[in-house]
Amino acid sequence: MQIPHAIILTVVQALVLLAVSPLIAGLIRKVKARLQCRRGASLLQPYADLAKLFKKQPVVSTTTSWIFTATPYMVFGSTLTAGLLVPVFASQVPLNFAGNIIALVYLLAIGTFFLILAGLDAGSAFGGMGSSREAIIASLTEPAAIMAIFAIALTAGSTNLSTIVHKTALLDGIVTDPSPHLMAFAALFIVTLAETGRVPVDNPATHLELTMIHEAMVLEYSGRHLALIEWASGIKLLVFLTLLANIFAPWGIATNLTPMALAIGFGVYLIKIAGLAALIGAIECMFAKLRLFRVTDLLGVAFILALLGLLFFYILRG
Repeated sequence: MQIPHAIILTVVQALVLLAVSPLIAGLIRKVKARLQCRRGASLLQPYADLAKLFKKQPVVSTTTSWIFTATPYMVFGSTLTAGLLVPVFASQVPLNFAGNIIALVYLLAIGTFFLILAGLDAGSAFGGMGSSREAIIASLTEPAAIMAIFAIALTAGSTNLSTIVHKTALLDGIVTDPSPHLMAFAALFIVTLAETGRVPVDNPATHLELTMIHEAMVLEYSGRHLALIEWASGIKLLVFLTLLANIFAPWGIATNLTPMALAIGFGVYLIKIAGLAALIGAIECMFAKLRLFRVTDLLGVAFILALLGLLFFYILRG
């Protein structure tokens, strides 16, 4: 990949992540509204919400330190950087290197770490409660996420996300039995719901103090700081949906950089992401939020599924 092409592809991928992430949030809300026999807000409402927040001046407590004001920028930057490591509409991304699976997980963990610190730094009871809950969930989701992606990495023989997606799309020397893939997909889907604060782990539409997790940590934010955090949350959801769509079902993704292949890859990508977003919206209508002490059981199931995916890979290879 030539350097000018690599720069252009990186910029385009960043613009896609920035532009599509609010639309996915709007689509989930629209699906939930339709299933609840409501009209619901427009698909473009998240864009209007972000624009309104960016126009407002943030209010910062005098008791907070630099961590509180730096966290929105750290969360937004680390999440967007993590998104650039994931193949979106082309299987070969410029920022590909051996082991970028681990870099992806820990870039996302940096944002979570700073959010936890910011929740504690605000000095509110809700912030501390949300931070402690988020720490528990993060410590359980990260092993399951790495294990699930490693299950697919073993089938492709690489820890490079671009190589995994490229080989899976071309069915080039990978294990074709669906059992490890299905188990790893189920594990990563559960991790996606937990990491992005969706039902049944968390409910982004409520501010009930006894149940909120993510919202409790960002309760003190306002203005452009809140806009950056909300935008980063949308990008994080899109990154996880992209992993689900392109690692486990990469068909249609551009395996070369011709204009026609890129156009088809982008169109297919939008269709797959929209389908997964609609599935999340349906799940949020069918299931209630779990009690906090039941969430660990759900994340334990995700880890076991990912572990079984690894075991099935070795059994099939043997």
